[in-house]
Amino acid sequence: MFKQNCQLLHTALVIALVLGGCNRRMAVQPGTYGEQHRPQWHYSPPQKWMNDPNGMFYYEGNYHLFYQHYPEASVWGPMHWGHAVSKDLVHWENLPIAIYPDSLGYIFSGSAVVDWQNSSGLGSLENPPIVAVYTIHDMVAQKAGRLDCESQGIAFSLDKGKTWTKYGKNPVLPNPGNIPDFRDPKVSWDPRGSNWIMTLAAGDVISFWSSKNLINWEHLSDFGKGLGAHGGVWECPDLFRMKVEGANEYKWVLVVNLNPGGPNGGSGTQYFVGEFNGRQFIPDASFLSSISKESGVWLDYGRDNYAGVTWSDIPESDGRRILIGWMSNWDYSNVVPTETWRNGATLPRSLTLHNTKQGYRVFSNPVKELQSIRKKETSWSFLDLKSGQFVAPKLPFSPLQSEWDLELELPEGSIGKYWIELFNDLGERYRIGYDAVGKQLLSDRTKSGPNQFSDRFARSIHAAPLPLSGSKLRLHLLFDVASVEVFAEEGSTVMTELFFPTRPFTSVKLVAEGGDLLSAKGKTWHLERVWAK
Repeated sequence: MFKQNCQLLHTALVIALVLGGCNRRMAVQPGTYGEQHRPQWHYSPPQKWMNDPNGMFYYEGNYHLFYQHYPEASVWGPMHWGHAVSKDLVHWENLPIAIYPDSLGYIFSGSAVVDWQNSSGLGSLENPPIVAVYTIHDMVAQKAGRLDCESQGIAFSLDKGKTWTKYGKNPVLPNPGNIPDFRDPKVSWDPRGSNWIMTLAAGDVISFWSSKNLINWEHLSDFGKGLGAHGGVWECPDLFRMKVEGANEYKWVLVVNLNPGGPNGGSGTQYFVGEFNGRQFIPDASFLSSISKESGVWLDYGRDNYAGVTWSDIPESDGRRILIGWMSNWDYSNVVPTETWRNGATLPRSLTLHNTKQGYRVFSNPVKELQSIRKKETSWSFLDLKSGQFVAPKLPFSPLQSEWDLELELPEGSIGKYWIELFNDLGERYRIGYDAVGKQLLSDRTKSGPNQFSDRFARSIHAAPLPLSGSKLRLHLLFDVASVEVFAEEGSTVMTELFFPTRPFTSVKLVAEGGDLLSAKGKTWHLERVWAK
């Protein structure tokens, strides 16, 4: 959610939109999806502003994606829920705006669930309601300096998520009266107690609530004081149970987004591993011992994955925990050089839980459905790349619309840095690298194009910890026009980064810097566009 400079917005227009006729049914205006920097196989809105994904659920063969949307401008404004749907998490259909601001306030982030047993009484067993739980942000109250400007409301759909009716007695969870940041409810069903659990951000802690009917809520407990990163407000939490890979063991994972305070500045997504007993989240002792209390373990170390949450109601026959994030950062999201639309979503990612030498860790990898758009496979390999040299893999397609599987073999005791560099004829470049001494994955967009739109965008090289178990480094990279998502060592370390070159990067090279490279090999695929121009 956008929480930084609301008070600086055009107040009169904002209040008029909320109190006036904002609840009209707005048709979706198609974008060309061919604009400069527009992603070709990520989700981005047809036009105007987008931030957090929210309200995601799966129902009758469709993945529903809702998102924070301002349809009047390409900067943050009165929040609506935009809506798109997909059968395969790759090809998306834009639908009309789902939920509009009203006299109670803006429609901030939240979640949606299928109420299979009709516990809410808003539908029937034959036609179970889909219930959206969201934060109501009262801009008038905020302007007046009140601390109770955020509360939780619900809306429901009886036509498979196409149209939504707001509950007539909102809010269902009023603000306690003294928490200005009281938001982003993520709701899930707990069969142990036959009740709904709401995971809610409250300042810089997570607050747990319980309900039998999605309408009447009881406070259970709070979590987070003195644990993890607290560089900013905690937001967009998620709580779910996962099986530990390769073991007959289950743990609970609590995802907590925060802004600022991310590992490379601005927005970031941390997580905790432990147990949830139906009332309290108790972090695992070995997980806590693997980190310092004041630092976080991060789902993504890049600058451009935030507010990620997971889909509800994915069938047990599938069994995956699938997350999608907002591909931007509040440090510069309002000023990145796009105009028709602004901001988009990360790739959907399948999460898995592993017990590693560093402790319990969540791995992320792109969903398997993305393989359906692979075309024109190219295999290549090189031997004995000396320090100061580079080699240029020959690709029959643009590196900015491609997927890479790489394996680099480093010599024993390597002290070098090794880069994959994309560049154009203007001297602009983007580099992904590995520092063998610091054992870090590196992302360098400092020379990726005109970056004067924000002094926070490209002032340093970004880094993520990446210890190797042997001499081989495995990288999976996906480039899409103006972004890269890097999944290293089977998804144990992930970085998502934007860049905005003046002209597309048309060439690629591998560079050894300060050390030799024994070998490099890989496969590269062209990825076909999924958006019609």
